[in-house]
Formats: sequence, C-alpha cells, structure tokens
Amino acid sequence: MTETAVAQERRWIALALLCVAQFVVVLDASIVNVALPTIGRALHFSESNLPWVVNAYVLTFGGFLLLGGRVSDVIGRRRMFMAGLVLFALASLLGGLSTTSTQLITARAVQGIGAALLSPAALSIVTTTFQDGSERNKALGVWGAVAGSGGAAGVLLGGALTQGPGWQWVLWVNVPIGLIAAAIAPTLIAESRAKALRHFDFSGALSVTAGLSVLVYALVEANSAGWGSAQTIALLALAAGLLAAFVVIEQRSKAPLMPFSIFRVRTVTGANVVGLLTGGSLFSMFFFISLYMQQVLGYDAIKAGLSYLPLALSIIVAAGVASQLVTRVGFKPVLATGMALIAAGLLWFSRIPVHGSFLGDILGPSLLAAVGLGFAFVPVTIAAVSGVRDQDQGLASGMINTSQQVGGALGLAVLSAISTSVIGTGHDRATLTSGFHSAFLAGAAIATLGLLATLTLIRGSDSRAHVELAQALPTVGAAG
Repeated sequence: MTETAVAQERRWIALALLCVAQFVVVLDASIVNVALPTIGRALHFSESNLPWVVNAYVLTFGGFLLLGGRVSDVIGRRRMFMAGLVLFALASLLGGLSTTSTQLITARAVQGIGAALLSPAALSIVTTTFQDGSERNKALGVWGAVAGSGGAAGVLLGGALTQGPGWQWVLWVNVPIGLIAAAIAPTLIAESRAKALRHFDFSGALSVTAGLSVLVYALVEANSAGWGSAQTIALLALAAGLLAAFVVIEQRSKAPLMPFSIFRVRTVTGANVVGLLTGGSLFSMFFFISLYMQQVLGYDAIKAGLSYLPLALSIIVAAGVASQLVTRVGFKPVLATGMALIAAGLLWFSRIPVHGSFLGDILGPSLLAAVGLGFAFVPVTIAAVSGVRDQDQGLASGMINTSQQVGGALGLAVLSAISTSVIGTGHDRATLTSGFHSAFLAGAAIATLGLLATLTLIRGSDSRAHVELAQALPTVGAAG
C-alpha cells in the first residue's frame, strides 16, 4: 500500500474516532433523561433540583462552546480534543460515584465543559482534514449521521442501562470510550492550529462565556420562575448586557475572540440562524415524544427507548443520502427540503390521539422528521464552515454548535411553557395530549421559520459554487 493510500485510510479511521467522541457528547444530553426518576430516588433529590441533572450539562455545554472552539484554533485542535475527552471521562466517572445531589450536579457541569472543549475541536479537525468539496461532504455526512442519531440512541441506551446494571452506568459508559479515544488520538490525528493567532482575548472570552451561560440559565429556569418574573427579566437583561459588552470588546480588541468579519460571509450567518431554529424545533421533539409515550400511552422506559430505533436508523440513512445530494445539487436545496420535512413531521405529530399506537401514530411522523433532520443537519453544518479560513474553523465550528444548543434550550423552554399553559393543573391523558398538540404545532412553526431563513439567508450562489468545487475536485486528499 502506498504512502498516499495509507494516509487516506488513516484519515477515515480518524473520522471514525472523532464521530465516536461526538456521538458520546450528543448521547449524554439525552441518556440521563430516562434515568432521572431512579437518580432522584437514589440520591434523594428534591423535585426542584432534579432537572438540574440535565440543566447543569446543558448550561456549561452551551455557555463554553464558543470559547472551546476558539481556544482550539489558538492552542491546538488535537490538544483540545484530547483534553476535552479526558475531562469528560473523569467527570462521568465522578458523576457515577456521586452520593449526593450536589456532587452529581457538579460532575454534570464539568461534563458539559469537557463536551464544549472536544465537540468544536472535533468538528474543526474534520473540516481541516478533508478539503472543501465531495470528500468533506462525505465526512460531514458520516458526522451528521452519528450526531443526529445520538439523541435517539441516548433514550434507548438510557432505558436499558437504568433498568439493567443501574443508573450509574448511564455515566460510566462514557469513561472507557473517552479515555481510549484520548489515548489513540495522537496516532491518528495530526495537530493543527491557526499560526497567525498568537494572542488570546481573555476579556472577550469571559464576557461571551458568562453571557451565554446566563442566557441558557435564564431559559432553562424560565418555566419554573415564570417568564414575566423579576428573576427571568433580570437574567435576560444581564445576558444581553454581557453579550453587548462582548461586542464592544471585540470591536476594540487587536486579537478578537470572534472577528466579526466572519459574518460578512452571508451563508455562514444564515446557517447559524437556521441552526438556531433547527435546534429550537427538533431538540424538544424527543422530549415531548417521550412524555407522550410514557405518560399517555403508558410505555415503560425500555419500550419507549426501543420506539426510537427506527428514527435513529432513518437519521443515519438520510444523512448519508444528504451528503451525496449536497455534492450534486448544493447545500441550499437539501437544507430547504430538510426543514420542510421537519415542519411536516411536527405538524403530523400535532394530531396524535389520546388512544394512539406506535405503528399508527408515532412511526410515520418519526420517520418523516428523521429524514428531515438528516437532510437539515448535514447541509447546515457544511454551509456553516464553507468559505471560512482554516484559522477560523474552530470558531465556525463553535458557532454552529452554540447556535444549535442555544436554539435547543430556547425551543424547549418556549414549547414547554406553551404545553404547560394548555395542560394547567390537569393530569388526565386527554389534557396532556392537548398540551403536546400545542407544543408540536409551535415546533412546526419554528421549523417553518427555519425554512424561510434557508430560502432568504443562504446564498444560492455559494451553494452552486460548492457544487462546482465538489464536482471539480472529487477525490482531493487532505487539506493539510
């Protein structure tokens, strides 16, 4: 085998390693949900503190993503990938060993920081390893399949582990994966960094991380505190002030954390808007489907988890198809199709009956939304990093991850508020179903906004240029 062939094979093995790490990150956002009642009883959580097993992870993950992406550009993408993996694995170990609620919530927060370091580093390694064109499309198709199916797989695996060896294994499953991946990363992944970036913008990093963290905290607490409460209004105002300070700092900094010139690439800006709306419409879908199956149809954790299997498999297939279509027709048509399918799937879900069944009422819209997710996730990621300089790939990766995570937190908060306002104090199955109807309908509306944003903000010329590049350079090797 020639040296070129060996290098080609090594890149694809490295992609597999990167995707496994990303799968664990996405998985961890949902795997704990099924175990929450068991964890609550085991560690004597109060009802108000139990959601923080999930929220602590979401808070630090969403808050530190942008920082993690830029740090990887400055000090090395492989180095940050490995550091994030080790931190994530050790926090998972300590989380499973927790004997108090405070210990577990702290461990979950540290897990989120680890995920925020490794996730944008992994994506930027993919985009700098595979040159823009057909090979990068294939690589991001695999990335999208793995990342998109992680949420569904988390529900399935969470139920099996909780009812099997115990809730601790929901966290401990990450430990061997993280440590082994970190150990073999140096043999497969070359170090890369932006050599032009020699200074780090600490004040910008502090303001944006604090601003995003406060924003996510305000969103996850809004339903319990009240959207019009003094707490929510004060937190949102504080988040706005911190983010405004970040903008001022960046405009005056000689080495800004986020050079705003990146927003001159209209497609990158549009991709992040669509990413925000995709997260807002889809992340909550898994939440409400789970509630419907368990609270209305009476499914146990294992049966509810198995019901996600067709959805997860469909995402994998759709992402592979989407990567091929992007090479042929461009990312804009594929993304628009994906957003339309997501909206249609959620609209279908808004008609679920009280006395429903899996085959008659869940499978069909699940498959439609799954194909939409695969068709949306891959092209929006490609669009978000297309036309971006190599020295800004970590930043671009952190931006699209942040958009999706903040969108997910915002969507879940808003749709939960809508659902709760309909349900009120009623807990019968008919009232619950009515609340879920409203949430799915609102999710469909958000996805429709995502479709409109795709059509108006994503440049067709950029999409066509991507096709020309992909078809002109179908088998180009590594970018360096």
